[in-house]
Amino acid sequence: MVLENPTPISKTQRAKYRLCNVAGYKTDLLEIHAQDPKLHVLFIPGNPGVASFYVDFLESLYELLGGAVSLTAISHISHSNKNWELGRLFSLQAQIDHKMNFIEQEFHNVEVPIILVGHSIGSYISLEVFKRLQKEVGFCIGLYPFLTVNTKSGKQSVIKKIAASRSISAMLSSVVACLGMLPAWISRSLVKNFVGKCWSSTAVDALCTHLLHFHAMQNVLFMAMTEFDKLSEELDWPFMRQKKNKMAFLFGLDDHWGPAHVLEEMCEKVPGAVVTVEQEGHTHAFSCTEAGSLWAAKYVASLIKRYVYSYHTSS
Repeated sequence: MVLENPTPISKTQRAKYRLCNVAGYKTDLLEIHAQDPKLHVLFIPGNPGVASFYVDFLESLYELLGGAVSLTAISHISHSNKNWELGRLFSLQAQIDHKMNFIEQEFHNVEVPIILVGHSIGSYISLEVFKRLQKEVGFCIGLYPFLTVNTKSGKQSVIKKIAASRSISAMLSSVVACLGMLPAWISRSLVKNFVGKCWSSTAVDALCTHLLHFHAMQNVLFMAMTEFDKLSEELDWPFMRQKKNKMAFLFGLDDHWGPAHVLEEMCEKVPGAVVTVEQEGHTHAFSCTEAGSLWAAKYVASLIKRYVYSYHTSS
């Protein structure tokens, strides 16, 4: 799939925040509602699972789809500035169940197909949700997917050791929380200069608002620990072969979360799989820049338009 270089687009609708109670857990949502939606896109973030990182992506996607599709981005439990769950830690499986509960609760009256779009570990979560809700889900898209542990990655090895150590995780979370106690202009400056020199103001705000808290960082690391455990298992290749016409994946260049050997294995074990390699120089954290957000939105929009065409021609 070849996409033109992204050019800025005007945005007529802004994503609106909503706090939702999902099976007893406070959940941050970002939503854009179409007046007469043909589809409903549910976006599932990576880890950290903060919906606010994806504002530019969501608003661009809405415009590219002509305002005909409703969009919802759902944060992970306790990946938020509010310690609603009083320090409780949530695993990958708990976050998967959370997304299932959300769909069953909020989408039970939705009469249009649901499109799942996941980023990083959100791609894995989307696949797991798709398995359980095959009648409701029309299509599944994975952006820069994290689907299996990359044993060749030094970065993943370091993250795995940090996440597996309760003492190191607590110490790191305490340091992060101390940064969050600084005046906002200082924490923003530190994040901008040491973490996101090329980040958009939206991404910087999302990190400073939601992640510079002890409970949030603890949940990011605990979820990561359980990700490494679960993703050491073999992927469900039979399911992916069965549903290959209803899913697509975007891989990045030199992305250790979704390395080339995983793409090659997918093409080998799922012949005819819809896979694309982004070669414009965007990173795994595509949503942290306006250009990356727009490029990914154009990719997703092109897939959804193709799905809508095939859906109506087959109906």
